Amino acid sequence: MTPMLRSAVFAAAALLPAALLAQSQKSADVGPPRREGLNLNSFTQAGPVAAHVLLRSGDDPRLIVAFPAGNSGVGLWFDKVATPAEWTLAASPKPLSTTDARGRALHGVVFPATIKAKRLTVKRALLTSIRVIRDYQALGTAPAGIEAPVRTTARELTWSRDRLDGAAGYRLSLRVDRGTLDGTTLTAGPDGTIAVTVTALTGEEPLTPFAPGTLLNADAAANPQARDALRFLSYHEKFLAGSWRFLTYFGRDTLMSVRLLMPALQPAAVETGLRSVLERLAPDGNVAHEEDIGEFAVLDHRRDGEGLSAKPIYDYKMVDSPFLLGPVARAWMIEDPRGRARAKAFLGETHGGQRMGDALMANVRFVIGRATPFARDPQWNRLIALREGMDAGEWRDSNDGLGGGRYPYDINAVLVPAALESIAEMARAGLLTPYAKPADRAMLAEVGAMAATWSAKAPGLFAQTVAPAEARAAITRYAAAMGVPAEPALRAVAMAPVRYDAIALDRQGKPVRIVHSDGGFAMLFGRPDATTLDTTATTIAQPYPAGLMTGIGMLVANPVYADAALQKRFGPNAYHGVVVWSWQQALVAAGIARQLARRDLPAATCQKLTRTQGELWRAIDAGRSVANSELWSWRYADGGYRIAPFGASGADADESNAAQLWSTVYLAVKRPTGTPACATRAR
Repeated sequence: MTPMLRSAVFAAAALLPAALLAQSQKSADVGPPRREGLNLNSFTQAGPVAAHVLLRSGDDPRLIVAFPAGNSGVGLWFDKVATPAEWTLAASPKPLSTTDARGRALHGVVFPATIKAKRLTVKRALLTSIRVIRDYQALGTAPAGIEAPVRTTARELTWSRDRLDGAAGYRLSLRVDRGTLDGTTLTAGPDGTIAVTVTALTGEEPLTPFAPGTLLNADAAANPQARDALRFLSYHEKFLAGSWRFLTYFGRDTLMSVRLLMPALQPAAVETGLRSVLERLAPDGNVAHEEDIGEFAVLDHRRDGEGLSAKPIYDYKMVDSPFLLGPVARAWMIEDPRGRARAKAFLGETHGGQRMGDALMANVRFVIGRATPFARDPQWNRLIALREGMDAGEWRDSNDGLGGGRYPYDINAVLVPAALESIAEMARAGLLTPYAKPADRAMLAEVGAMAATWSAKAPGLFAQTVAPAEARAAITRYAAAMGVPAEPALRAVAMAPVRYDAIALDRQGKPVRIVHSDGGFAMLFGRPDATTLDTTATTIAQPYPAGLMTGIGMLVANPVYADAALQKRFGPNAYHGVVVWSWQQALVAAGIARQLARRDLPAATCQKLTRTQGELWRAIDAGRSVANSELWSWRYADGGYRIAPFGASGADADESNAAQLWSTVYLAVKRPTGTPACATRAR
């Protein structure tokens, strides 16, 4: 840090009460700053302060500071620049705690930064909920009434405002340390750079981080980046889905992350995740997807004519989440000895007058109620569908994620039968007995048979077979359109029929012909037969565009057998297109490991799964540099696939989070060693 920038940081800190000065100067980095594409990210966590600083370089520079407290943040956008600008953090952000004019606590960070740009003109400042900032970044719109007027001095711009309901709000200041300030335009100094000191603060209630040694156990991998990301996203109140865009509770993300991280988490951390889900259940037992808290909740209530209340609002639009709770609860309370010993005490805990076991039983009733129609008459139109009017409802939750499908494979072929089997197992273990009403007994007595019907009848509705000639022609055409080689894929399929599972069924019950990675759910939560495992292993391991494997990761979708229009919606710029999601690779890795532990597999299936496991881990290792990110894309150049950070291209549908909860799961999902159990059995 230059003397000028160091002086600027200390000058900002000197404005604080003396008792807080030491904290403001104490380093609390959560890992070193890291650049991903155009984004430079830095994470800070110390006591009541937690903040993610994001500096965006390129033609449309911006800065965002996101706070886990209240899912709040500040954002500053600048007008487009003729020459791409580049941000640099001159020093790590320092935690800062102070008060507003009314003596209310504010917590945040102060940091020096430089940007190589001749001139920057402020386009928009927003101090509010991350949900508002996220929507503004995507859509360019923001709700009325949240503007914060700028106050200017010769060298500083300051924005501050209370929350809409009068609660402590937000503050953002930009002090120019090198260059000049004229109105809201910053001009570079003689060296062509602008140096600033940024102070960002929120008045939202801080969350409670885990103390050192209380989050992970001794079995967790020594992966500093994953540990740092998980630490930043973990609090005693809840886990946060990802930063910066999803910096609060998400039901599905919590459940999948807890399941995959379970071997590496301390018991209290596992139960934090389960408790956060159970506390947010709807009265009918449905699992909440996302929560509207802080100022976003105030905006919701205002819109609905309910005054300026900050009472949290939960949405229940996702269809997969309620079917995940049972399998994750079973994994902890029955399969894991630590959880089994704590299960009765955990279920007896109360929140808001309701026991955790009562909440779990409400979910049991919900799951059985939704699963009953197909169990009684297993026809495709009785499967679990997306909500009417919604294009998404499971983890592929973008408008095109299912290619227009209405009945998703993962929910119907895997999660519903897994949920029913989990309920049956928890009932047999007596865990549900204290919370079941007399009317529940007959329902619980039938759930095992329901699970068997779903397992036998639902998966086959998605099974697809492509004749060899048709497959080879499709691969050749699609490879040419995507600019990738066809030869490895053609060698892989040879002259045999291609089998895969459709990603979904459409409104007429016809398969959506997208090859996909959701067989990982079946391997983690189910006990597929050898034929199903062979098909799944082949889909994963075959080189794209026959299967899902590339040199930089396993793709989550491949539209090779779809029509041209659908193929365009699943490109490398689509959020759920031919891209790599870190957690999906971990899901498949954990699922393969679970299946290889079986002793009833044929030798050929065991060998195929073992080969697929090796291919997958080579792909995981190739993407280690971005493994903690949400997702990444690719380009094909110089004879190979190259990682392309998602969001770096103006054509990308969105940008990836730098820290994603379910991308930290490699702390528990590890490269295997030794001979798998199925191979021992085969000999």
